[in-house]
Amino acid sequence: MSLPLEGRSAVVTGAGRGLGRAEALELARLGAAVVVNDFGQPGRDGSGDASAAPAEEVAAEIRATGGRALAHTGDVADHQQARELVELAISEYGRLDILVNNAGILRDRMVFSMSEDEWDSVIRVHLKGHFNTTHFASAHWRARSKAADAPVYGRIVNTSSEAFLAGSAGQPNYAAAKGGIVGLTTSSALALAKYGVTANVICPRARTRMTADVFAGFQEPGGEEAEGRLDPLAPEHVAPLVGYLASPAAAHVNGQLLVVHGGMVAAVERPRVAAKFDTKQDAFTYDELDALLTPHFADRPAGETFAAAEVLGLRHE
Repeated sequence: MSLPLEGRSAVVTGAGRGLGRAEALELARLGAAVVVNDFGQPGRDGSGDASAAPAEEVAAEIRATGGRALAHTGDVADHQQARELVELAISEYGRLDILVNNAGILRDRMVFSMSEDEWDSVIRVHLKGHFNTTHFASAHWRARSKAADAPVYGRIVNTSSEAFLAGSAGQPNYAAAKGGIVGLTTSSALALAKYGVTANVICPRARTRMTADVFAGFQEPGGEEAEGRLDPLAPEHVAPLVGYLASPAAAHVNGQLLVVHGGMVAAVERPRVAAKFDTKQDAFTYDELDALLTPHFADRPAGETFAAAEVLGLRHE
């Protein structure tokens, strides 16, 4: 029996550790040949010297189990290095079929304290990094489709965050980048569907180097009761969804946002109108808006954003 991704090739960015590593291993387990990309800086804020070790170790781990993998240690936020990453997959494996964007950094600060560099660096790695690889991969798929005069096989899986959905007070740069990634994904899904390409985005909740502070109060399972059980926040809960979205089975899943963690997947609807107000005149006046909107929002808990209630409702104990 053939594996779902047998004969396919994939690029996974930020795959030297955490979520990216788990996703690369899963794609390889399903039969894909993988290019493991990681810039290899030790700091989760993008600090420290770049290292080839994280990407090379994961590639070696895949090869040790009989899979095909090679390492790429470039910075996907650099346009030319992102081009070289995509071209590496094409030259080594004959074509690119799957792109999983996962690379990212954190530089947390309240909006009133954040520096220009802290803003720019996070937007650059997350949002520009997603764009760069998507640009070159989509150009490859479009050219192949036009040459064949038929759709080709292409899958994009991007990584957003619940910080985009519900807000995150100390992460305006991260939340903005993750919101931008959702917009990039839905736009790409519409533009590339005719070429046979799907683009979807996940909001994973996982215990990684980047989320060490976020989940500091959520301890891993311990004791006899937890023996043999997977940590509910393990990246391995996320990887199977990425494998599915990369597979032929997900051919009709396109432009979707999926929250995933701890044995749960939730498909998130696009924003819907919660209330509608019409003027009784030709145009609204200040007094009319005050009479309509002030009572409507007065009963909401202080600080609740438009999506917070829905996101909090996804908690999976």
